[in-house]
Amino acid sequence: MRDGSTLHKRASAPPEAARPCASAFGSIALLLQGGGALGAYQAGVYERLLEAGIEPTWIAGISIGAINSAIIAGNPRADRVAKLRSFWEQVSNAGDGGASAWWTGLLADDTLRGWANQMAAGRVLSHGVPGFFQPRMPPPWLPLANRAATSYYDTSMLEGTLDKLVDFDRINRREMRLSVGAVNVRTGNFAYFDNAVDTIAAKHIMASGALPPGFDAVEIDGQHYWDGGLVSNTPLDWVLSSHSGVDTLVLQVDLWSASGELSRDLTDVAVRMKEVQFSSRTRAATDKFRKLAELRTAFNELLARMPAALAATPQARLLAEASDEAVYNIVQLVYRSPNYEGQSKDFEFSRRTMNEHWRAGYDDAALTLSHPQILALPPAGKSPAIYDFLTSRHASAATHTQKEPSHEPAR
Repeated sequence: MRDGSTLHKRASAPPEAARPCASAFGSIALLLQGGGALGAYQAGVYERLLEAGIEPTWIAGISIGAINSAIIAGNPRADRVAKLRSFWEQVSNAGDGGASAWWTGLLADDTLRGWANQMAAGRVLSHGVPGFFQPRMPPPWLPLANRAATSYYDTSMLEGTLDKLVDFDRINRREMRLSVGAVNVRTGNFAYFDNAVDTIAAKHIMASGALPPGFDAVEIDGQHYWDGGLVSNTPLDWVLSSHSGVDTLVLQVDLWSASGELSRDLTDVAVRMKEVQFSSRTRAATDKFRKLAELRTAFNELLARMPAALAATPQARLLAEASDEAVYNIVQLVYRSPNYEGQSKDFEFSRRTMNEHWRAGYDDAALTLSHPQILALPPAGKSPAIYDFLTSRHASAATHTQKEPSHEPAR
């Protein structure tokens, strides 16, 4: 393998080989979106998948999704949930301040709970998160501060946390494929660090989560990288670009919902702005892939009718190479946050909220897995089959009703 210094030049993912997995597919890809403190939802999803024997052969993440991905890929099956729990319990010590945990349990009113969440988020802003990041002192905006500082927080402690929780030798043996996305600061190009071709270390995971101006860029082989969510907060494009010819089940775990209510005040506007910003690429990637699948199907039908001489032309061969007959199920699990979480939900790391996110992911995965069709190859002519069985969360509780899937992108 080589390092990641030239990976930003790669336009598509290296091909993936079929592997045995708990489905009719040759590959199961687990995709984890960025979203900070909301990432505990992904850990809950993974715990339920593991209980059901659904093991990804390929895991790809952005930002907090990259951290969760590295913990999963960098540990043996029996240790993964415990290591995820260790990480999330460490970082969720941040928001409680040693006091709020007992009295927030008494709050049933959304407004009061919202205040409690904002207080916990405020503590994160002022104190940082254990094992993750801490404020630069003095703050960069003060007159006597280091004017060369390019972030408000120092994330150097995250490297030690990752080295403690992740076996990077295991990752680089490629027992499970791992891809994490970042953005080259100088070129603005998206970059994927992929253990199919690259030697992955803690710095690659940190680069994927280096969201400015909160966190500083991470240097890798002379290049500097920021959080991949600046360009695309979903790894869906990368996984679908591999053109491997392998039937693939895609489990897409998103932390931001593209659909939402009309904003009623400036606080609502801030929340919806984040949701739209960080969810839009998921919808675009799904729409693009569905259209490409239609074109590939149409060409394959034409190819079967072509005279041999025409099918042998360079143009026909080029199209044939891009028109593999692999089929896909794309199963979407999207976290829908209660209204009280507000615009700080991605940096509200209190223990209570972490446990709620984890449980929501576990329950949503259980509901999704209750539909066996997600593990079956899609009907002829229906690839990609796109499933979303989750409905909007009510503000007072996480409640879901079953919705029959369509072959339209879930919003």
